[in-house]
Amino acid sequence: MDNLFRLVDNDDFFTRRCIWVNGPVIVGAGPSGLATAACLREQGVPFVVLERADCIASLWQKRTYNRLKLHLPKQFCQLPKFPFPEHFPEYPTKTQFIEYLESYVTRFDIKPQFNECVQSARYDETSGFWRVKTVTNNNEVEYICKWLVVATGENAERVVPEIDGLKEFSGEVIHACDYKSGESFSGKKVLVVGSGNSGMEVSLDLSNHNALPSMVCRSSVHVLPREMFGKSTFELACLLLKWLPLWFVDKLLLIMAWLLLGNIEKFGIKRPDMGPLELKGKKGKTPVLDIGALDKIRSGEITVVPGIKRFSADGVELVNGETLEIDSVVLATGYRSNVPYWLQEAEFFAKNGFPKANEWKGKAGLYAIGFSRRGLSGASIEAVKIADDIGKIWKQETKQQNNKTRIVSGHRRCISQL
Repeated sequence: MDNLFRLVDNDDFFTRRCIWVNGPVIVGAGPSGLATAACLREQGVPFVVLERADCIASLWQKRTYNRLKLHLPKQFCQLPKFPFPEHFPEYPTKTQFIEYLESYVTRFDIKPQFNECVQSARYDETSGFWRVKTVTNNNEVEYICKWLVVATGENAERVVPEIDGLKEFSGEVIHACDYKSGESFSGKKVLVVGSGNSGMEVSLDLSNHNALPSMVCRSSVHVLPREMFGKSTFELACLLLKWLPLWFVDKLLLIMAWLLLGNIEKFGIKRPDMGPLELKGKKGKTPVLDIGALDKIRSGEITVVPGIKRFSADGVELVNGETLEIDSVVLATGYRSNVPYWLQEAEFFAKNGFPKANEWKGKAGLYAIGFSRRGLSGASIEAVKIADDIGKIWKQETKQQNNKTRIVSGHRRCISQL
């Protein structure tokens, strides 16, 4: 605690309100941040959760389409120490998952600081503390803590590619994060840019609402059935990996996919050379789990088209020379991490906003969760590790310190404690 006083020497110390946190600051109130908070609560470690939105799990609540369901069975998506209700279906809906997260917050008494947008976070070598600066309602606040948990995840910001002529297109252009339902697109010709899980599901939803979707499949992608022989494909892969090498499991999955789905390359969907599990592990590219889009593609209700060359005012020219008249565009072009915009650290995190070595622990009390590309199950494992690691240190230190609140006043500045 004595090192805290060294912060007073800094020139901007008296320009904003400062809050000392007697535990970690968690940036992000999505599933990863909530899981970490719950595990810390079980350890008896105090914490503060900072969230830029006005709700928990803002990606799920505000930036997902209505028909969304969990792609994996619920037992692989539950957060630590709190299973899904038994009456929930195997693949809970978006609404049910949000309900589960709300119950999770209540169960572990997690109270995020909403509308707090982190502007910067840096480690102060002089004091040995992290300094996390936020803005809320035009007021600047600085949190001082010994541990910083980055839980903003890999899907913090939408990716909008620069495509020749897109700004000249006269129709509606939206990102998949703003797409809710195909109801308003009924009867319209819609170009869906992207053929991942979002692109496939948006195309399926558009077709179900009597729109005429064309889906751009520029690069190769693995498409697997969501279930194989009565088991989820993910569960089956996990079981096989206990006994067989990854390359062999990849071979088996592709053979079974071919038997169940047929040859999808004849519809314009090319498979990558690397197997689905290897590709996921090395490049983070998730295979598409088919829930009905392929049937629509076979029937011609969804058209697969190659890459885009350029847009015009009322249509698009493809790389094969074909032109399409379209009314609207949905960009299912994915998301990216926003960590490089606010975290002033270059040793643990790479420029792409992911930990360099795909690890959960850095130096000087820095942790990352939700960046391993292993979904909710991976985040749950990391949450337990992070809480255990912080908990051991915190308990040792609290034995040596009295827990009296110290208030330092001076000029227009005070330090409050959480």
